[in-house]
Amino acid sequence: MTASYDKTISQAQSNESQNLVDGFNNLDTDAKLAWFYLVYKKMGDSITPAAPAAAEPELAPLLLGDYFELSDEQQLDIMRDIVNRKDTEYSRAYGAIKENNQLLVWYAWAVAMGDKVVDLPASYEPTKAITDLVSQIEGLDFDEQISVFRTIAGEVGYTDVKPIKTQAETGKTSSL
Repeated sequence: MTASYDKTISQAQSNESQNLVDGFNNLDTDAKLAWFYLVYKKMGDSITPAAPAAAEPELAPLLLGDYFELSDEQQLDIMRDIVNRKDTEYSRAYGAIKENNQLLVWYAWAVAMGDKVVDLPASYEPTKAITDLVSQIEGLDFDEQISVFRTIAGEVGYTDVKPIKTQAETGKTSSL
């Protein structure tokens, strides 16, 4: 079973990486959205293009097509539903795709912010917790950054796919 299906297994490998994931998880909903925005504004050019062949935007037409036609309030509600793991159409669409595509969704939304996607208010000032997390992630090497991004992207959204129990858990061997 791979980590992409089990939202309880973190891809963040080091203690520092896991602390960043925990820090993100401790943010409130809108702070999480601001974190995504700020990370992509500062580092987006290196996040998503890192594995362009691994991302398949055609798998997320609802998120990378229809979403752009919605009102600012509808878009914001969808983003909030995704980071809160609510069982909604858009959150399920997000939860159904792999982490590379999830990263692509956040990247596409960040690039379009202020144009086709709701933007941060002009007067917005990030909290110290957000700026600290952004600074910490900038201090990681590239592989750890990607690990943290994939972990965070993979932990949001809704999915009812459950990991397959291991032989150790069931006491049975699989049969073909």
